[in-house]
Amino acid sequence: MQLLEPIVGWQAEMAALRRDIHAHPELGYEEHRTSGLIADRLTAWGIPVIRGLAGTGVVGVIKGNQPDNGRAIGLRADMDALPMQEVNTFAHASTIPGKMHGCGHDGHTVTLLSAARYLAQHPDFAGTVYAIFQPAEEGGAGAERMVQDGLFERCPMDAVFGMHNWPGMPVGSFGLSSGPIMASSNEFDIVIEGKGAHAGMPHLGIDPVMAAVQIAQALQSIVTRNRNPLDAAVLSVTQIHTGSAYNVVPNEAILRGTVRTFTDVTLDLIERRMGEIVEHTGLALGCKARLRFERNYPPTVNDAIETAVCADVLTALAGPEQVITQVEPSMGAEDFAFMLRHKPGSYVWLGNGDGTHREAGAGAGPCMLHNGSYDFNDDLIPLGATYWVRLAQHRLAQPPAR
Repeated sequence: MQLLEPIVGWQAEMAALRRDIHAHPELGYEEHRTSGLIADRLTAWGIPVIRGLAGTGVVGVIKGNQPDNGRAIGLRADMDALPMQEVNTFAHASTIPGKMHGCGHDGHTVTLLSAARYLAQHPDFAGTVYAIFQPAEEGGAGAERMVQDGLFERCPMDAVFGMHNWPGMPVGSFGLSSGPIMASSNEFDIVIEGKGAHAGMPHLGIDPVMAAVQIAQALQSIVTRNRNPLDAAVLSVTQIHTGSAYNVVPNEAILRGTVRTFTDVTLDLIERRMGEIVEHTGLALGCKARLRFERNYPPTVNDAIETAVCADVLTALAGPEQVITQVEPSMGAEDFAFMLRHKPGSYVWLGNGDGTHREAGAGAGPCMLHNGSYDFNDDLIPLGATYWVRLAQHRLAQPPAR
């Protein structure tokens, strides 16, 4: 594996920066300290900076010194933390209760900073690289807001690329796939209105609990009987709230949950059938039932041409045995999907290992995403940064694909 020597030489410095960011986590749209650190570093390296997109977003503009060919690409990293408690006690653990970099966005940020630093110091390429540091990936749809705020107008680019660390995959390995790689994320609330009564005299009321149970069961028929079995989908009822006493039929029941799909067609089907089942099951049992369905993140769908480019770069960097080109998609969600709805591109996974990299003081839990014992593997910084650099150099040298 041919890592770029200057980036390897900066590893200790950049790992220290990563750990500083980890110790000072900021939630979505609150990343003022983090975005300030990013902007200061980019400016110190002579990289022009655009600030204010999505509030705390930062974009570094890196132009090659070869004759401009009019081409440009974007490399994106997320920088927000999660509203969760860290259980690690090592030196760089979170200093802010209830906030933690439990998904590795601190590592993504520093990896892209390392790549931007190298490209600024070695601008022997034609075209422009936009280093995009995005806020509020964790539920805040920061990617969508950056697009709405004019990211692609102010930074016109041919393609955009993302990368996420992936626990459980060996360090040095990569995973990618053409087409869907992450699912859409959607949530629902179902409110069922009945008529309260004494539980010993249920005939005097209208029981919303029975309606909730039947609706919860009937919803699964959408996945098993209405959906094309070849099109993956998940419908999970995760909450049922109702009642307050052993001997009272309550007035109301509430169900909540999530729906995940890889296509909009399947999502449209599920939302429509959910509405029909909720309304008519409620009516059949004498209740009034209504559905609120919220579409949060669309599926993350990789462009076939750009994914092939990424696969070529990764294979040259890590070797074919370290690159899974048809990785099994995840039912997790990722708001980079919003950028891919406007520009072709590809989102890849970088193996974070099995957690043995964690220092003394790591929590007893697994080193998995959104776990209080998680920590980013600093050995990924030079690997991920080298990939970003090689991708930029390779992609900008290619003739227009469209």
